[in-house]
Amino acid sequence: MKLGITFLIIFLTLGIWGFLVEPYLMTVKKIKIKDESLKGLKIVFATDFHYKPYEKFRLVRDVKKINKQNADIILLGGDFLNGHEKGKSMDSKLIASEFGKLKSKYGVYAIFGNHDVWQDAAGVYENFTKNNITILKNTSKKAGEVYIAGVEDIQTQNPDIKKALKNTKTPTILLTHSPDIIYKVPKSVNLTLAGHLHGGQVRIPFHGAVVAPSIYGTKFAYGMYNVDNRKLFVSKGIGTSVIPVRFFCLPEIVVIEFI
Repeated sequence: MKLGITFLIIFLTLGIWGFLVEPYLMTVKKIKIKDESLKGLKIVFATDFHYKPYEKFRLVRDVKKINKQNADIILLGGDFLNGHEKGKSMDSKLIASEFGKLKSKYGVYAIFGNHDVWQDAAGVYENFTKNNITILKNTSKKAGEVYIAGVEDIQTQNPDIKKALKNTKTPTILLTHSPDIIYKVPKSVNLTLAGHLHGGQVRIPFHGAVVAPSIYGTKFAYGMYNVDNRKLFVSKGIGTSVIPVRFFCLPEIVVIEFI
């Protein structure tokens, strides 16, 4: 009887942690990458926000946390909106208005995620653009001495890597919502940044992600990878999707310093 009560308490505690505590925490992941052509550059990469209608407190917190890093460039990896059905997401106008407070030396650049396309791609584009956030749709922009290229979402659109990189020169950083395109990325790209997989949302210690929505399974679920001499970093992101749970998979923004 006592053993059963103990297991029940443990189960409830883990449930409360996974559903009500961990998803609302925030960490800052700091990594250093050796790259002579980008030496001295500091970027913040944040992705997979999935803002629900009642989560303005998360939105305000995230903007403050990102600004606190004093980045040269801010890069946003998509899925600002949440869910598949209308009413499940915060309005893009409110998100864009708050994101308009983001500050960096060379600007803020973003791409669409699958949920943005499902919910309101036109609204995201219009409202973000009004708030000085550059949306990259198989296009690129020069930010200081580096080119930032961004491709469309592989699940809902048509990512065209060649088109996105057409007017770029080294050094170039490529934004993609999903890491599934990595084998098609030219090795001349200095770094590819991705999200979408949320680190699996549920991770087992010493094992990693349980599942991940990728054609490669959990192979690129989270972390820094060398993919046939292509540098790829996949973030755990900030929000949750499908099931609002995180377990051993803390939300994060990523600060990358090139040395």
